[in-house]
Amino acid sequence: MPPSQDMTTALDPGLLDALQHQVAVFARRAEQTRLGGTGQLRNSMDRAAYLLLNRLDQEGPMGVKALAAGMGIDSSTVTRQVAPLVDTGLVKRTSHPEDGRAVVLQLSQRGLARLEEVRASRRRLMAEVTEGWTPDEREAFCTLLTRFNTALSARQSAHAGHLPAEPGATGGSESAPAS
Repeated sequence: MPPSQDMTTALDPGLLDALQHQVAVFARRAEQTRLGGTGQLRNSMDRAAYLLLNRLDQEGPMGVKALAAGMGIDSSTVTRQVAPLVDTGLVKRTSHPEDGRAVVLQLSQRGLARLEEVRASRRRLMAEVTEGWTPDEREAFCTLLTRFNTALSARQSAHAGHLPAEPGATGGSESAPAS
């Protein structure tokens, strides 16, 4: 249910303006750098590829529909995003173990190695950016960012039939990888 006008006006509008501005700045900075980590540019990876490879690593081989549902995006979007990953050998298409007619997507060894390179580079970036933070501050930020992303995902799911999907949106459950 969307927040009522009363709920929105009961909150500090200045704080809400500052929050939405900081989220917009974060989104722009993240897209500009693609949170590519540190070191050579080759360690950057676009958001869609990272999220797809990460999900396949965490959950194992799966079909396009399952992958799309888990990420809260359309199957056609997954198909379009996976194609270059297959072409470059990061993901492979294999037959479903129980139904040979069905195809599943699986992270290749090359894909896993590439994902680990990017994760390591991003870990270094996160350490660098939060260098002056205490461990408690890092944990609090991660907890709040996860909570924020979960709330956005729930809102998107609740409105899925009412709002058009944004092009290139990754939607859903992009939980933080266990690194």
